[in-house]
Amino acid sequence: MAVPRTRFRRWTLIALSVVACLVLAAAGTGLWAVQRAFPDTGGEIALPALEGEATVYRDAHGIPQIYADTAEDLFRAQGFVDAQDRFWQMHFNRLTTAGRLAEVFGEEQAQTDVYLRTMGWRRVAEREYELLRPDTRAYLDSYAEGVNTYLDRRDGGERGLEFTVLAALAPDHEVEEWTAVDSLAWLKAMAWDLRGNMQHETERAALLASGIDRERIEELYPAYPEQEHRPIVDGGGIGGGRFRADEGAAAGGDAALPPQEAAGVLAGVDAGLEEIPPMLGPDSAGLGSNSWVVSGEHTASGLPLLANDPHLGAQTPSVWHQTGLHCTEVTERCPFDVTGFAFAGLPGVVIGHNADIAWGFTNLGPDVADLYLERIQDGAAVVDGEPEPLTTREETVKVAGGRDVVFTVRSTRHGPLLSDAESALDLRAIGAGPPVDTDGEPVDRAAEPPGDGYGVSLSWTALEPGTTADSLFRMNAAEDFASFRDAARSFEVPAQNLVYADTEGNIGYQAPGTIPVRGTGDGRWPAPGWDSAYDWQGFIDFEELPVVRNPERGYIVTANQAAIGSDYEHMLTGDWAYGYRSQRIETLLAGAVEEGGLTAADMTDIQMDDENSGARAVVPHLLRVEVEGTAARAQELLADWDYQQGADSAAAAFYNATWSHLLDVAFDELGPERALDVGSRSWLVVDRLLDDPDSPWWRGDAADGRDAVLREAMDRAADELSRRLGEDPAEWRWGELHTLTATHPSLGASGIAPVEWLFNGTPVEASGGDSTVNATGWEHTEGYAVTTVPSMRMTIDMADLDAARWIDLTGASGHAFHPDNGNQTPLWARGETIPMPFTRPAVEERAEDVLTLVPSGG
Repeated sequence: MAVPRTRFRRWTLIALSVVACLVLAAAGTGLWAVQRAFPDTGGEIALPALEGEATVYRDAHGIPQIYADTAEDLFRAQGFVDAQDRFWQMHFNRLTTAGRLAEVFGEEQAQTDVYLRTMGWRRVAEREYELLRPDTRAYLDSYAEGVNTYLDRRDGGERGLEFTVLAALAPDHEVEEWTAVDSLAWLKAMAWDLRGNMQHETERAALLASGIDRERIEELYPAYPEQEHRPIVDGGGIGGGRFRADEGAAAGGDAALPPQEAAGVLAGVDAGLEEIPPMLGPDSAGLGSNSWVVSGEHTASGLPLLANDPHLGAQTPSVWHQTGLHCTEVTERCPFDVTGFAFAGLPGVVIGHNADIAWGFTNLGPDVADLYLERIQDGAAVVDGEPEPLTTREETVKVAGGRDVVFTVRSTRHGPLLSDAESALDLRAIGAGPPVDTDGEPVDRAAEPPGDGYGVSLSWTALEPGTTADSLFRMNAAEDFASFRDAARSFEVPAQNLVYADTEGNIGYQAPGTIPVRGTGDGRWPAPGWDSAYDWQGFIDFEELPVVRNPERGYIVTANQAAIGSDYEHMLTGDWAYGYRSQRIETLLAGAVEEGGLTAADMTDIQMDDENSGARAVVPHLLRVEVEGTAARAQELLADWDYQQGADSAAAAFYNATWSHLLDVAFDELGPERALDVGSRSWLVVDRLLDDPDSPWWRGDAADGRDAVLREAMDRAADELSRRLGEDPAEWRWGELHTLTATHPSLGASGIAPVEWLFNGTPVEASGGDSTVNATGWEHTEGYAVTTVPSMRMTIDMADLDAARWIDLTGASGHAFHPDNGNQTPLWARGETIPMPFTRPAVEERAEDVLTLVPSGG
């Protein structure tokens, strides 16, 4: 899927252009317009919220390390510092999660707001706050106090260049105080981007409706190849109410196919959901992550190593904010001494280490969201032949430069009716004119609920309040595997693979999360809501989820592959990543373990591995097909290719171009909306089809269908690269095609060159590719540009925490033209890392700036 382009009306484009010209003019007079938003990083600042002093050290890359005497002051200081560096990112994220984008960007964003209000992310966050532990609520409130202290000190463009643009787009928009609910709502956004297979549900239904039979559709979504690509946990099952390594029973279940008459409403919902902006950067099938831990028996230091690199959308500023949070004395009242990667807008550290343990995340990817087809009659949903009244609530979307949109959200037993969102706003016609009636009054859709027929509702675990925030703070303070697992019990959404290492030499893995137990059905197709047999029957007990501590082989790898084999009693999902990355990491680790003495530098080398493992099955077939001219000369590049996709590789350029065209030619009947992604799923699909030359996917009745497709793909690739990179295949370079431009989520795809220049990152060439360990994903329907990336990289040796290394995609600052905005991108592209100091002497030694925060009057 392409990076969503924010749509602007003519008056908005004019406003943006004027602002861009003003800022460009200011660039010639000392950049005052942008520099006034830069943070104060030295000296002393009085903050009325503080009880005592807090100290903020920043290193040469602007990364903050914060010290305070109490936990509340620590998070007040974090809130202040996050707002200094990233307040526009925080504000834009809360507008999105609350369904309030149209307040700034006008009626073109009302569609997104209607869907988000229908799901009610912020309403859930409001309920969630009341469920949390008292100390968690206190930390969230303290963080909000720190943010609001920053807001009290700054106004308008002093908060960021984006706020200068905001004044032109929506002059009446007021920036409200930050609240704990704003932080909690971000967890819903994170859960949405990592929700599992819901898109595959609608894709399969749409393909069925297009006339492709189920057998062929299933070929496009093959089962996980567990005999070829090792699951995270080998064997195991449930016995005595707990997960055990030596028991198991196969899960099963299938679903009734959706009726043909429901195709239209499913397609409408699918299209609407595509409009919701991904919160962790541009959406792509390449979203994923790598993490692994190695026990001390295989390391040079004698203690475990941990590596992690989450794969998220390529955005600027990065989704991560590198941060250290240190109580000056660690006590029961102030238990935090932690360094790692945080989210601006959410207190605490998400991934990192403290003095005793380290942890990393990859997306577990269980199926936690189901679409239900509903039969709606006379304002009720039919269940088991009986009507069940719908619950309703009214919502209002405010629209900059337009009229409010009022609509009714209706819900069944399964959840909100997403299909109503389309009817509520007549989404196909939006943009043609303001949503008002002939008298100029707001359209009151509450009085016009959709009629009878099929509806589509959403059951999703994140639509119920949970306690993930409790879990994050407790992980930050955990001391051993038992306390870490205890913290993980509260980690409900999004379900993650947690890897663990500690200074006592232990390594471990835990799969937490709220994961449904289904009745009938397996969650792979939209379920019939009129049959209660398809309802969820509860959730998997935490004790029954896969867990491993100190496995015999001495290492654990998670890379979004199957968490456990198909004999596991519960159905987690049928739509895993297909294990090419994880198996490559397994291969590299196994070889390194044989040699012994692994170091953190070895872990970084593995993170940068560029092998296209899927090409191994395809290249032999490409080499035996006869081609002519430039294609024949390019084909020779593949004969001795090592499958590595470095930026300078000519073979990688030709192979990936060939692969892109192969998918277009072989699967042309899918169309661009349902095109296969270029990564692990298509690798496995084509691998299987290459052994079946008579498959109808190879051009049906053609006698040489398979070879004809391969030949045409190479010919097209050679023609394309000759036009783009020159006539000599030996001079082609993958990096010239595969470039990364970290894009500003709200303004970076406006279509206005000066605005994009102001806010987007500088393009860099990238190695790797989709589903390689160095996972720089791309979308073949949009070219070869990078859409998803290792959003950060981190390696930790538990024997020397001050020697840990890390890198962020962009940098600490979110301010345009700030030296710390994008200063890590060139290092990231080269596979370099920077020091990650932990102890106070190491932090002070690397400090370039020191800011003291004192109570007012202190």
